[in-house]
Formats: sequence, structure tokens, C-alpha cells
Amino acid sequence: MKRAYFEQLAGAVCTVIPGVEGTSLYLAAEESDFIRFNHAQVRQATHVEQSSASVSVAAGQRRATGTVPLSGDAAADIAALVAERDALVAQLALVPEDKYLLLPEVIASTERESQARLPSAAQVIEAVATHGAGADVVGFYAGGPMIRAYADSRGQRNWHSVASFHFEWCVYRAGDKAVKASYAGTDWSDAEFGARMARARAQSELLELPRKTLTPGDYRVYFTPVAVAELLSTLSWGGFGLKALKTGVSTLLHLHKGDVKLAPSVRLVEATRDGIAPRFQDDGFVKPDAVALVEGGRSAGTLASPRTAREYGVAANGAGGGEAPESLLLAGGDLPSSEVLAALGTGVYVSNLHYLNYSDRIACRMTGMTRFACFWVEDGKLVAPISVMRFDDSFLRMFGAGLVALTRETELVPDSGTYGSRQLSSVTAPGAIVEGFRFTL
Repeated sequence: MKRAYFEQLAGAVCTVIPGVEGTSLYLAAEESDFIRFNHAQVRQATHVEQSSASVSVAAGQRRATGTVPLSGDAAADIAALVAERDALVAQLALVPEDKYLLLPEVIASTERESQARLPSAAQVIEAVATHGAGADVVGFYAGGPMIRAYADSRGQRNWHSVASFHFEWCVYRAGDKAVKASYAGTDWSDAEFGARMARARAQSELLELPRKTLTPGDYRVYFTPVAVAELLSTLSWGGFGLKALKTGVSTLLHLHKGDVKLAPSVRLVEATRDGIAPRFQDDGFVKPDAVALVEGGRSAGTLASPRTAREYGVAANGAGGGEAPESLLLAGGDLPSSEVLAALGTGVYVSNLHYLNYSDRIACRMTGMTRFACFWVEDGKLVAPISVMRFDDSFLRMFGAGLVALTRETELVPDSGTYGSRQLSSVTAPGAIVEGFRFTL
């Protein structure tokens, strides 16, 4: 989709209408390749092009919104959007007033057009056939451009066009033995993909060793960046929003109140400038380049949506309605990734976690399971796969007194969800060595 097409729609829809104070248009579009693999061969390949636009009208404290799928035919799409807009205008007086409705007052136009280097579907297939030859590689690739755009009758225009890819795969051995790996970003490198595949294949060989069953208790562990991202994604569920803090249900309540603090090396940022999510939300509020959430282990800020800003009389900082970060970054530390096993010494190498949830929200305690290839490490060497374990521990303890080191290198871990469409949120995280991680079962 071209920007000129969106401008054509915006010019027709976002006009001055008697009795209406503002009209806005929010567009979402993608052009994606989806490829499934089995035995390192293509099982299913699909190309999807889809787009939709939401039109909103507002007057006073009333607003109505409707969404229309787009066909790519400008005349047909404009007719559908104008008809939807006119229907909303006719119904607007029937909509209850929303005392917390807050819309932008300052016009802030933005533009981002990424210069990504994505592989063609044929290149991905060739890379998997080459680097996965002889192994049972099962995976799912999704990649292509995604667009978000906003326009309103005041003249604000926001355009966000990025291209990215996300490839997750398993090297399967037998039974429940498999190594999971992933590669994501905006610039594909066949050499980097090959290195990750080789590392996964090498780890899969270790799955043939006898398993070690751990006794429940406290262990020194290394979390890969993907495992750290799983913990941070759970933390994003109610940890950083101002509404949750004001109502006393924030999972980081004790950190925000200053009762506890994380390790001094912990720095968490909503890093919009460095992520792949748009710099604006669907109401037209523009996000700052970065919002500091934790600095030096102490609470440094929260995410405030327009509704929360109106309710509590503070400034909005571009957060969506859920007040969850979309480009969360945990800054890296000093430990080179190449020295992780030596620094761990003896303990557990946790490659993946799943089924995460809170066991005690106010204490920020999380529970979940180890997943795929996790290993017992002795004297800096992977010596045996471990049986699946359940954990229950507080994030405040793990990344507070329990944090030993963060790796210098960080990794972008995009949201891999494709329900309805591909997602633009991501977590960027380093690996982490934690002392005293509690396995319970």
C-alpha cells in the first residue's frame, strides 16, 4: 500500500462536518509471506495482503467508531468509509457521553519509512533446505511490510511503514525432545540464520544424553534473551500502567512505592524509537522517543493512556488503552554472551519458558514451566538435558538481589502472534544469570 492511497482516503473522509468536532481515520495493513516447514521442507506457503480502516467521529464527550475492510479500489473504499462515517454521525447523539474521553489538542504529524532487507520466500526456503538438510526442522516463517497510519480533520498525518520477519523453528529428535530457536529482525542475514540453525542442531545432539531430574529447590540459572523476554512480557501485563498503579493492582506496586528495588543495573525503557511499533496510537496521540520505566533499579515512570490522563489529571504519553509497552527494552549489561557458560559455572541453562502467569500479582511472583531444550551445566559445559520443571519466583527477587549479570548483547523478540494479523510489538532483552531461582515441581 502506498502513502498516496492513504492520503486519498483521508482527504475524502476527514472533512469538516456540521455538528461534528472531529473526524479521524486509522489504517492497518500488511503484506505477509507465511511459510510452514516440516522435515526442512515446505508444508504450506501463503501470501496475505489485507487492510482495514477505522473511522471515528466525535462531538463533545461523545465518540463513535466503525471499521471497514479495504479492497484496494480507491473509489469503492472511499464510498464504504464515507457511508460508515455518515452512519456514525447520524448515531452520534445516541452514544452516551464518556467523561474520560480525551483527544489530541496539538497537531503532531510523523513519518517513518523503514529500509529493511527481507528475504524472498524462495530465499527462506533455500536457506532452510541448505542449513536444515538431514534434520527434522519444523518451523513457521512470517515476514513482510506492515503499515499503520492516522489522519484527522485537523490536518494531522502519521505514517508508519516497517518491514520485518520472524522465524521460529524446532529441531525435533523424538518423543518430546526438541530444540527451539528463532531469528527475527529487519535485515536478513543467511550467515546469521545458518549460525543459529547450527547451534540448534548441536544442542539437539545433547538431547540424546540421559536426562537429569532436578530436586525442587533454588538454582543458579542462565536465561537466554528469549526466556527473559517471556518474563518481561508477563511483567508488561499490569506492571507499567498508571491506571494499575493508581488502583493498587500494579504487579510492580512495591517497586513504584519504593518499598523494594531491582538491581542497580536494571534499566527498562519503552523504547519507541528503537522498536518496530508505530510512534502513534489509534487516537492520534504521539509517543515520545523513549519513556523511562526503571532507572538504576528504581521506578522511573509509567505509561499513561489518554483515558487515564483525563481521569487523574496527568499528561498522556502515547500509551494505548491497555497501558502495556509495545517496544520494551531491558538494557544489556557487561557480560559477553560468549562467556555465559563460564560465568554460570554450575547450574541450569534455560532456553525457553512457557505457560507463564502470576501466582501472586502484588508480590510480582510468576509461575510457569521450562520448555524445550534446557540443560544442566557443570564447570561451564552443557552436560545433560533436564526434565521439565515448574518454577515459582518473584521477578522483584530474580532481577533484584538475585541478579548476577546481564549479557552485553541484546536480542529483538517480536510478538509472534498472527491472530487476525501480524503484530508490531516487541521486547528487546539480554540474557541474564540469576542466583537462587526457585523450581517447585
